[in-house]
Amino acid sequence: MPDTLTSSSSWFAAAEALQPETIALRRAIHEEPEIGLDTPKTLAKVKAALAGLPLRLKEGRSCTGMVAILEGARPGRTVLLRGDMDALPMPEDTSLDFRSKIQGAMHACGHDAHTSMLVSAAKILCARRDQIAGRILFMFQPGEEGYHGARFMLEDGLLDDPAPDACFALHITPNAPPGVVSAKAGTMMASADKFGITVTGKGGHASMPHLATDPMPVACEIVTALNAFVTRRIDAFDPAIVTVAQINAGTTDNVIAENVRIKGTIRAVSEQTRKAVHEGIKRVAQNIARAHLCEADVEIEPGFPVTVNDRPAVTMAGVAIRNELGQGAWRLQNTPVMGAEDFSYVLQRFPGAMMFIGVCPEGEDFRAACPCHSNKMMLNEAAMAHGVAVHCAIAEHFLANGLPA
Repeated sequence: MPDTLTSSSSWFAAAEALQPETIALRRAIHEEPEIGLDTPKTLAKVKAALAGLPLRLKEGRSCTGMVAILEGARPGRTVLLRGDMDALPMPEDTSLDFRSKIQGAMHACGHDAHTSMLVSAAKILCARRDQIAGRILFMFQPGEEGYHGARFMLEDGLLDDPAPDACFALHITPNAPPGVVSAKAGTMMASADKFGITVTGKGGHASMPHLATDPMPVACEIVTALNAFVTRRIDAFDPAIVTVAQINAGTTDNVIAENVRIKGTIRAVSEQTRKAVHEGIKRVAQNIARAHLCEADVEIEPGFPVTVNDRPAVTMAGVAIRNELGQGAWRLQNTPVMGAEDFSYVLQRFPGAMMFIGVCPEGEDFRAACPCHSNKMMLNEAAMAHGVAVHCAIAEHFLANGLPA
């Protein structure tokens, strides 16, 4: 290992020394994206990169999740750092030399960077094991993109023995300046649920709607009413988003369909509002349908819960990051992000914080850069050294000081 990793120099200097390895691993993962709970090629790359380090590996039964455990030289607290490994089911439309080789799959949310940053942090922290009092868990998680990978890892008992005293995760965003980390206490990210409404009437000839019971205008009325429901019945200071993303019906232009299918997403920033929206969608859809002699069957598929950051954990992370990277490297967010994260499952069990780190590509305006989940999303690899240093600094600070009162 480079001398920089074991010296008393800063975490950032050690991270910069490892940049070639961090970038190489990130690009190798980017070329072979894997979707869902089964990411064996990515996990194999992680294991190869960690080979020879003083780590004990625990693997899941229900998915390819793994926790690598570093025991410090002396007993103490236990901290968890997470990196997710899965990609999105979408094509890549970039000109990168290492763009995806897998048709219909792309690391458009930066999990390739998350994984490689966590691997490099593990290398640095292992090199300084003699200076560590306590234990560090490196959580390599599949299935974050809608597959509940964190929940499966919890159910597999991978975080039970040893159990963390605090947990931290870092997520890249091209829509922030490179190396700037942000978070907020309390609700950090929204819940994400799916809903489906099937409006059933009576089919017939399009020229004789009076002899049918047309579900199409009923479905349209439901869509409009859902917007009114959110703005009139949901507290503006505890908000929710209901988006209708699909309406499907019919086979041709002169037939009144018997069914109309509506699909969409629900976002909320509290479990109380989340429940109220679930109940409201059912009430609005079923009563409007009934008024027009139709039926409405409503299905709601629960997704990730609200991501709630622990206030002391956010405070501690801010101190550690400012001490390591300077005052300008840390910003408190004013509002939650309406995207969702399955790290929320971990934060329901243990105190901790989800944070964002800016990776805006060089020469671009972060406000206009292609965001996560774009088929053209790219990131500034130089900013990954900041992410590696953040992992290390947070682990060091927590093990030494714990969470503030």
